[in-house]
Amino acid sequence: MTAFAPDSLVLNRKLPLWYQVSQSLRASILGRTPDASLRLPTEEQLAAHYGVSVLTMRQALKELEEEGLISRHRRRGTFIEPGARRSSPRRLLGSIDAIVAQQSGERTTVLGHGTEPVPGELAEYFPDATEVVAYRRLRRDGETGEPTNWAQNAVRPDVAAGLDPADLERWPMTKVLRDVMGVRISRITDTVEARLADPETAALLEVPLLSPILHYTGVTYDEDGRVVDVARIRYRGDRFSFTVTVEAH
Repeated sequence: MTAFAPDSLVLNRKLPLWYQVSQSLRASILGRTPDASLRLPTEEQLAAHYGVSVLTMRQALKELEEEGLISRHRRRGTFIEPGARRSSPRRLLGSIDAIVAQQSGERTTVLGHGTEPVPGELAEYFPDATEVVAYRRLRRDGETGEPTNWAQNAVRPDVAAGLDPADLERWPMTKVLRDVMGVRISRITDTVEARLADPETAALLEVPLLSPILHYTGVTYDEDGRVVDVARIRYRGDRFSFTVTVEAH
């Protein structure tokens, strides 16, 4: 059994540190390999890994404990719950690591990928390109196998040239772009709308035609202001809700 190793994190001082740490650790827990240890490092080791105080680390762990992802035992340590699964709703405070955490913990199948003309509805995002590389993915609940959402990503061709589709079956697109390919992401703009399931969505998500779904559009920009990826994700309406918290400082 391999030791549990949390991902690295670049802290944003404009957001609560405990929140960023909890979301990063959450993504690591949900995206861990099947043979990884269920025992977490100590509070002190985790605090040193993330570069935060032990008090901040305790607050982050408390958040994960309340969600049911971990259990903490006096003198024994902190452990990942074997049957832990993502709860709903989730709280998003504008962190890229929160987006990674949101998309982790599911079994992903790449349905296909290839070059195609820029779709008309995405032309505004790729004004200097005639083609994009499209990726289609279906995500299922890691425990029940039930389909939860399916995604279409339109990626700038020069970026997609270095992308291995196999990585998308292990990690979310945001994590692959940032941590595997080294794309310096400056921001992601999210839009969530209520829509009705079209025939393709109904078939993939195993829901009735015209049933309610959540349609998410995420536009990812690099540090030069270019759009590198546009994600369009259809979520089953009976499985997800979103809560956005706006901080006053």
